[in-house]
Amino acid sequence: MDIDLTPKLSKKSYGGDGGAYYAWSSDDLPMLRAAGIGAGKLALEKSGLALPFYSDSSKVAYVLQGGGTCGIVLPEATKEKVIAIKKGDAIALPFGVVTWWFNPSDAELVVLFLGDTSKGHKAGQFTNFPITGGNGIFTGFTTEFVGRAWDLTEDEAKKLVHNQTNVGIVKVKDGQAMPEPSTKDREGMVLNCLEAPLDVDIKNGGCVVVLNTKNLPLVGEVGLGADLVRLNGHAMCSPGFSCDSAYQVTYVVRGSGRVQVVGVDGKRVLETTVKGGCLFIVPRFFVVSKIADADGLEWFSIITTPNPVFTHLAGKTSVWKAISSEVLQAAFNATPEMEKLFRSKRTSDEIFFPPPK
Repeated sequence: MDIDLTPKLSKKSYGGDGGAYYAWSSDDLPMLRAAGIGAGKLALEKSGLALPFYSDSSKVAYVLQGGGTCGIVLPEATKEKVIAIKKGDAIALPFGVVTWWFNPSDAELVVLFLGDTSKGHKAGQFTNFPITGGNGIFTGFTTEFVGRAWDLTEDEAKKLVHNQTNVGIVKVKDGQAMPEPSTKDREGMVLNCLEAPLDVDIKNGGCVVVLNTKNLPLVGEVGLGADLVRLNGHAMCSPGFSCDSAYQVTYVVRGSGRVQVVGVDGKRVLETTVKGGCLFIVPRFFVVSKIADADGLEWFSIITTPNPVFTHLAGKTSVWKAISSEVLQAAFNATPEMEKLFRSKRTSDEIFFPPPK
């Protein structure tokens, strides 16, 4: 595989006074197209509103910073769900949902979107369909059709459709009332990865929260799993691979560290340093490992299956601990003493390894 795996930063697609939308292009990151994955990031300033839209792709949204309100209209629903969102929230967004996003506070609200574009218009890229605004769907219909659909006169339809000239994101006027979020609406729609029970917690190593159909059933409809991993300073994440033919799409939330990816015939296909804001993709069955710098490394990933399974190649749960001594000696062409030494290591460490003493 000769596809460039180099991590990339997003680029601004559009925006205005209320904020901006950024995206990763499959031209800059070819693995997006190969994996059929899209990636984007919404940044809203105070009073910024992302106008209602739907997408051609199912997604997982993750709140990187700030807080605000999200409106979600599920297919065939007669009432929207209005949800308070905050840093660490993960939200599953199946096909066909209409959403809007609003930031009522002074701090910037930033939301990451990762999703499956295999059924979309363009592999490796989200296509969003705004239903209002200067490029909204109804700007393309004649006023006759809009008027008939909404039971308005043509003059009324023209005024309603064309009053909002901004594209995608607007700044709400002072004094404009917005919906209040409902605690009940949040149930079953959101999992806060910073507050959820840890699936793995290794002292001085790191911790992980896995998003799957058990703790957020809606990801089953999205067809994606996700996880939030926090690696302590100078700790290592075990070499491993997804053993169910899934791609791993990783966004670095904060910190920095080194990454190595090895693929077919033992070829190292990526060796680089990553930092906050970078996105990279690990091909199916390729082995990846990370070592954090002094300030640690935190990343949010989606995996292209709702209940991912990983095989680790180091640590107490690794495949090496399961293979018989005789096979290991023959496979490594090692002496019994060396095999015994190898097997005696990493008997208590799992997935994350603290820095050497």
